[in-house]
Amino acid sequence: MDISVYRPGELTAADRGAWTALQAKAHLHGAPQLANPFLSPEFALAVGRYRRGVRIAVVREGGEPAAFLPFQRSAAGVGRAVGLGVSDAQGVVHRPGFTWDAGRLLRACGLAVWEFDHLVDGQRPFEAGISGTFPSPVMDVDQGYDTYLAGLRERSPKFTRTTLAKERKLDRDTGGLRYVHDERDPAALRTLMEWKSAQYRRTGRSDRFAQDWITDLVRHLFHTRTDRFAGNLSVLYADGRPVAAHFGLRSERVLACWFPAYDPAFAKYSPGLILHLRMAEAAAADGIAYLDLGRGRKEYKESLKTRDIRVSEGWVTRRHPVALGHRARRAPVRALRNAVVSRPELFEPADRLLKRVGKIRSGRAAVDKPTKT
Repeated sequence: MDISVYRPGELTAADRGAWTALQAKAHLHGAPQLANPFLSPEFALAVGRYRRGVRIAVVREGGEPAAFLPFQRSAAGVGRAVGLGVSDAQGVVHRPGFTWDAGRLLRACGLAVWEFDHLVDGQRPFEAGISGTFPSPVMDVDQGYDTYLAGLRERSPKFTRTTLAKERKLDRDTGGLRYVHDERDPAALRTLMEWKSAQYRRTGRSDRFAQDWITDLVRHLFHTRTDRFAGNLSVLYADGRPVAAHFGLRSERVLACWFPAYDPAFAKYSPGLILHLRMAEAAAADGIAYLDLGRGRKEYKESLKTRDIRVSEGWVTRRHPVALGHRARRAPVRALRNAVVSRPELFEPADRLLKRVGKIRSGRAAVDKPTKT
């Protein structure tokens, strides 16, 4: 087994092709989780344009690529999953039956520690470093949209009736709905990011689009299109006006949901839920197997999902003082966050506090905003 580490620009077209081929065949080999677009070469290379330290480890057997691990590395040897904080799937993309020694891989990558927060299933050599495992809801549409909708009616009859009734009412009240599954207008993407920023502020969360690298990354991925990967912007229009939108990433078989948002002026119609049903219908027609709604229990995800897959967080470490120091700093923060999120008696008051802070912050932003004359 030979391990080589490359900068993003050094990866050859042949290696990128081999990486993509492993993803394309993953479902045939019992590892559909490896087909997630966040595990694609396109995502890793895109992050490498806007973040320092992105590297790709290529493991070869008999001279042929057997596995790929994208990561980010600091000068001190602290490693992180590529796009940690915005990536919803992480791990080694590998051929069937391949296994690896975690310590040897880290040593070859020059890492004392590798941190992850969305490690996909099947990464057995990394399992000793897992500190927590969490559900990531998915919407299965491989049997067609009609089958999905029939199952939704059975699992959540009231939710389904209410959502479809709201869709009909929105159609009547606004003079007509139009859904675009693959919108190519950059203005629609700007609208989505504005909605999402306002939502982050309104709910007291950190605004991801206040970070230039995330905004630039999303814009870049919006324009990235290959036969087996694309940034996918979906928009629901009412009387020609966008009322809900979503930007995610698509591989050949998986649509990874990433940034959904809607116009609050239309909140009573639940346009975000309507949008997700339209996305499911179009994705099924495109041959997508499932929509990955992403880690985290939210009411709309619980209503729409057909099942959960699992992702994990933790650290893979070598015996090294840098690894000990990094884990000592990060572990208490993660443990506290997960304790709050997993316990309703802690999460609900914390969520209310964040929303109150968000209202104050949004109010100040409105006061400070210059008026047009």
